[in-house]
Amino acid sequence: MNNADDVLIGLDPEQRAVAEAVRGPVCVLAGAGTGKTRAITHRIAYAVRSGAVDPQSVLAVTFTTRAAGELRQRLRTLGAPGVQARTFHAAALRQLTYFWPRVIGGAAPSVIESKLPVLVEACRRLRRSPDRSELRDIAAEVEWAKVTQIGPEDYIAAAAKHHRTPPVPAEEVARLYDAYEQLRRERHLVDFETILELTAAVMTEHQEVATQIRQQYRYFVVDEYQDVNPLQKLLLDTWLGGRDDLCVVGDPNQTIYSFTGASPRYLTGFGVEHPDAAVIRLVRDYRSTPQVVDLANLVIAKGKSPHRLELVAQRPDGPRPSFSDYDDEPAEAAGVARAIRKLLDKGVHSREIAVLFRVNSQSESYEEALAKADIPYILRGAERFFERPEVRQAVVLLRGAARSSAGEPLASEVHHILAGVGLTPSPPGGGKAREKWESLKALADLAEDMAAEGADLPAFVAELERRASEQHAPPVEGVTLASLHAAKGLEWDAVFLVGVTDGMLPIIYAETPEQIEEERRLLYVGITRAREHLSISWALSRAPGGRKSRRPSRFLDGLTGRASSPPRIAPAQRERRQVAAPMSCRVCTKTLVAAAEQKLGRCTTCPADYDEALLERLKAWRTATAKEAKLPPYVIFTDVTLQAIAERAPVTEQELRTIAGIGKVKIDRYGEAVLDLCRG
Repeated sequence: MNNADDVLIGLDPEQRAVAEAVRGPVCVLAGAGTGKTRAITHRIAYAVRSGAVDPQSVLAVTFTTRAAGELRQRLRTLGAPGVQARTFHAAALRQLTYFWPRVIGGAAPSVIESKLPVLVEACRRLRRSPDRSELRDIAAEVEWAKVTQIGPEDYIAAAAKHHRTPPVPAEEVARLYDAYEQLRRERHLVDFETILELTAAVMTEHQEVATQIRQQYRYFVVDEYQDVNPLQKLLLDTWLGGRDDLCVVGDPNQTIYSFTGASPRYLTGFGVEHPDAAVIRLVRDYRSTPQVVDLANLVIAKGKSPHRLELVAQRPDGPRPSFSDYDDEPAEAAGVARAIRKLLDKGVHSREIAVLFRVNSQSESYEEALAKADIPYILRGAERFFERPEVRQAVVLLRGAARSSAGEPLASEVHHILAGVGLTPSPPGGGKAREKWESLKALADLAEDMAAEGADLPAFVAELERRASEQHAPPVEGVTLASLHAAKGLEWDAVFLVGVTDGMLPIIYAETPEQIEEERRLLYVGITRAREHLSISWALSRAPGGRKSRRPSRFLDGLTGRASSPPRIAPAQRERRQVAAPMSCRVCTKTLVAAAEQKLGRCTTCPADYDEALLERLKAWRTATAKEAKLPPYVIFTDVTLQAIAERAPVTEQELRTIAGIGKVKIDRYGEAVLDLCRG
């Protein structure tokens, strides 16, 4: 392309308005499937091609390495190859490493990819026995505190103010947080949060550094602005230095990371912060059929957000979304597998099908059902493609072969090398062997595509290395299994949303209005991943033969063509009703007031007989269940509740219900397992 106006060809009116708004401040409110990446890349390219900005002065900031790579690739195609597109952390680390010797001296600190090793050391320093699953939750609390600029000394008060539910008492998190920070500084280490914090601090304290960076970067674009956290906003403001040549892009309907410290208020309040900003809405949905878009609009419209975007479908009509209930979870998984098989038989590629769930522990049933049906699948979020052992081994072999390549045809050469590490003409049955085969097949398919363009083996290896650095995996054949959070930003021809029950979506520990609304947006994200086929399902009980007491998510009320569920009592109201009810100690008959005593059914000072072995079994079950669901153990049941169960040893559901604090949702999810333990 030579003419700048050529960049505008093919854009719809709103996308063109974004592209032509070459100077900030600009706020783009972009709904799901509306072509936001197309709009912002054409905006940058048009600004560069028209001479409005120097490509070297542009910094486009994204949240993932892959998204940054995609931006760079598109900008090269559009004739703007000199633009920097990086994640917040990559951009900050580059600046911090460059200026460290000059303004601080000595070697720059080492970057830690995970907080867990340092937290393990912190536990030992505090003479605490570390639990890996618990430490992951503590690491998440430390990350939340750091991105919201809360130090160890202020964590306890801040956790209470923000209604945090840490996996251990807040006092213990604060001590571990403090020990973690001491160890990190002693060992000259930085984590991702510290990188952002130090970069902002160096610019603030050293004017010459700020001047040089601001002279370099004058034109900023920030994608997924609804997910920016306070620390990222601090760094962005420091980069800007009072300037307003900033374009932000985001969707208030897709705010699903508030629990990590992300805040949509920077997006929704952009017009207040910048009164002269141009605000452009992208609402033409090119991804999904009108039937899918209508359902997404209905789900989000029932929420309370004043900032929601209503999408307008641009595709032809498609099938109506289906709603299915099943007797139990195994039946639901088997039903989904059958429906996927029908789609495959109709010619839909397995890589264009996804099964999405609320928590990762739900995937096991679908792995088993798909394997039994001989349907290949991949687990998203489990392991990055280029970090899989078979892929790493293959890349090493291909790199070695490229050094002495004799110019053989690329496809046959790659097939020969991959055959030595497990690529066979036909796939194995299933499980890990099938997953390994699919990884190698994806490399072979990429080689065939590049061979058609005349590439040789060295060029193929160079492409693999570029893709690895940008986490741009080649398409792998197989149905995607992913959590709703991991699915954000992706799309498929067919999407199965499974386990959509109250207690799972919204999740049981979402109690405040804000938390409930975030769960609604999570369902909206799941719906808008589907291009054409959308299936929503739920199981009426956990296991075969169980009590069919579950209900579909309240977010689906009035949308499934079935009778609406009866009114629900909010968790906080249930707790208040239980605590307020008069109750007497079963030992001394004294009226119980404290919630813990009401749960136990006795005064804490009164003696009680119980089976200690049962209590230990209950605690072991809770630990395993929490680890599988990636939840803090107390979310399953508190220590007091387990003590009450052990003391009363219920053997029927009716007896279990008499324990204060164990309501319908808890019984639906955990009742059968608890009763099995009590029955011995």
